[in-house]
Amino acid sequence: MSEVERSMKKLVIILGPTAVGKTDYSIELALKYGSPVISCDSRQIYKEMTIGTAVPSAEQLAAVQHYFIHSHTVEQLYTAGKYEVEALELINRLFDQGHETLVMAGGSGFYVDALVNGLDDFPAADLKLREELTTRLREEGVESLRMDLQKLDPESYASIDIANGQRVVRALEVCLMTGKPFSSFKTETRKQRDFEIEKIGLTRPRDVLYDRCNRRVLQMIDEGLVEEVRSLTEYRDLAALQTVGYKEIFDWFDYLDGKVSTEGWTPTTPGDGPVTTLDRAVELIQRNTRHYAKRQLAYWRRDKDIKWLEL
Repeated sequence: MSEVERSMKKLVIILGPTAVGKTDYSIELALKYGSPVISCDSRQIYKEMTIGTAVPSAEQLAAVQHYFIHSHTVEQLYTAGKYEVEALELINRLFDQGHETLVMAGGSGFYVDALVNGLDDFPAADLKLREELTTRLREEGVESLRMDLQKLDPESYASIDIANGQRVVRALEVCLMTGKPFSSFKTETRKQRDFEIEKIGLTRPRDVLYDRCNRRVLQMIDEGLVEEVRSLTEYRDLAALQTVGYKEIFDWFDYLDGKVSTEGWTPTTPGDGPVTTLDRAVELIQRNTRHYAKRQLAYWRRDKDIKWLEL
């Protein structure tokens, strides 16, 4: 493809921390360009997860066509590598249909990196090992796994979102399966795409962003997050459910079911302790959501290609 042909096709990626306002901004931009919105969110892709993943509302979905929203099931393994293949096929098809500018939106850094740079050099998944690591994640928490990752692959420990249990499980899985660092499988040369890519990062003042995070969590509770989490109990051991907003509610359910003891623990004990009330679960979801937003910003700040826009 010539440079002239390539320059006529552009993918605009709207990224940024959770609750910053990517959905509204991307819809406004898509309407301007006559484009659909291609989601790049590793959780909104699952049809079983709606409230806790802040899927666009019915009105927002009706405003423009969306792709990769509720398109897959948590019962089937889905990876950033699969997203790269499927998203590229979709993007090229849309360009072939006559679109000159396409809009993508999401906060999943690994998925965006897969689409922009390519991640297909990673080995195939070891499902048995992944199941074992996911069980450890649920029973021991992410801290135990990421300490193992730090020993086996300091580079990945320093670069990936180590609070994201699924990311840590995948990195550790590759280390244990191959005997090589997860980071050693990254594509050294950035893949050439047949279109231009522009990345726009959205931010807000920290106090405003954190307030939006807190209010979003309360809205999720009002919309029925507890009932949604309860309906997904059979899937709770899957990596997709090791997600902020779901894990905390599951922990509360464990206390209600008598699976967690409060013996020897008081509210002044260091650490979180057992989740004994819904209010405590909500408080933890709000805190963990704020922390996630902070980590997302730290992840994106390393990318010098992003043009930042404060809302």
